[in-house]
Amino acid sequence: MRNISLYDKDGHRFVLLNESEPGEEEGVRSNQYLVMHEGAGVLLDPGGFGVMPRVLAEMLRYLTPSDIRGIFLSHQDPDIVGGLSTWLELTDCPIYVSRIWLRFLPHYGLKEMTRFVGVPDEGMPLEVATDFKLQIVPAHFLHSEGQINLYDPIAKILFTGDIGAAMLPTEQDDPFVDDFERHLPYIAGFHRRYMCSNRAIRCWLENIAGLEIDMIAPQHGPVYRGQAVPALLDWLRELQCGVDLMQSGGRFPA
Repeated sequence: MRNISLYDKDGHRFVLLNESEPGEEEGVRSNQYLVMHEGAGVLLDPGGFGVMPRVLAEMLRYLTPSDIRGIFLSHQDPDIVGGLSTWLELTDCPIYVSRIWLRFLPHYGLKEMTRFVGVPDEGMPLEVATDFKLQIVPAHFLHSEGQINLYDPIAKILFTGDIGAAMLPTEQDDPFVDDFERHLPYIAGFHRRYMCSNRAIRCWLENIAGLEIDMIAPQHGPVYRGQAVPALLDWLRELQCGVDLMQSGGRFPA
């Protein structure tokens, strides 16, 4: 599968980078995205150490490291942060992450923290160019305590981190979700276990209620478009998950 341009118009692009083929990455395959505006870019969830060289190779099709104006981390997991030390050497841009993870990231061997921007709980703008800003949106406890999303108001794409993530079979590599009901078996179990609670979901839905969203781009699995976008949001609104389902003795429904 080649890189996929989710949006490409008038000097603005939102690209899903193809960092690996099915089976190349151990564990759960992750998505890396590149947002570009008039020659400046922001890299979203750059990935673990093992995929870093491939992500760099795909990024270089569009921009050089000096063109990157920001690196965005939706949360603190190793499939997002594991390769960050090399990106810090290649770029000189700020790195945006929830403020609550600033004390934990040095455990990844990150010795220089002056370039990190601790995003406040309510979110903030992320300036890409003088005439364009992305919007960081809070998505706390979905699944991370400091989960943040990123909204592109030109492309009308919401990058959601683990929200909407799918656990697909190795041989399945569809780039888009068009039929939500058919896709539901690949997301249901993950969301019931990894999302904290229905209350957290509803707070997030209020946070994004005013956004025009044409696509939802998760960190794992295909991108939601068309009617799959409202279908996902409607399903999440009623989802019981996490502490809603937890039972004494450590039991959790399958």
